Amino acid sequence: MTTPSALERPTGVPFTRRLAARLVLLPALALSLLPPRRIRAVLGVLRRGAAPATAAQAGDARDALCAVSLRCAGPKGCLPRSLGAVLLCRLGGTWPAWCTGVRVVPPFTAHAWIEADGRPVGEGVPDDYFARLITVHAVSRTAR
Repeated sequence: MTTPSALERPTGVPFTRRLAARLVLLPALALSLLPPRRIRAVLGVLRRGAAPATAAQAGDARDALCAVSLRCAGPKGCLPRSLGAVLLCRLGGTWPAWCTGVRVVPPFTAHAWIEADGRPVGEGVPDDYFARLITVHAVSRTAR
């Protein structure tokens, strides 16, 4: 499976999935305007009761967001794209890890992404390419 480049919009996303992506796009854009501590608090509440997302589920959510929004498909749309993807996964009862951090190779760049099984989803980079500063994982039912 190949990952889309930053400016390439995925094709072949089913209509119902695109509709659901449009549904979460506005809340994702609104969340992206909040300070990081507020985003973390909101996501901490929303993740409750969700199972960890698989890489396929997280990738499908990310692709759906890129299919419905040029902003999310672009290189500067990482925050709304990642927020929209976690919200879309949450509609299906799952939760990928939502992460923000920085690129560890020069030049310094802030970034937001989603992870499944401890690996970035759809980023096309090695697992250690970003240093995580904030992560909101799924809460396991046994950890409560």
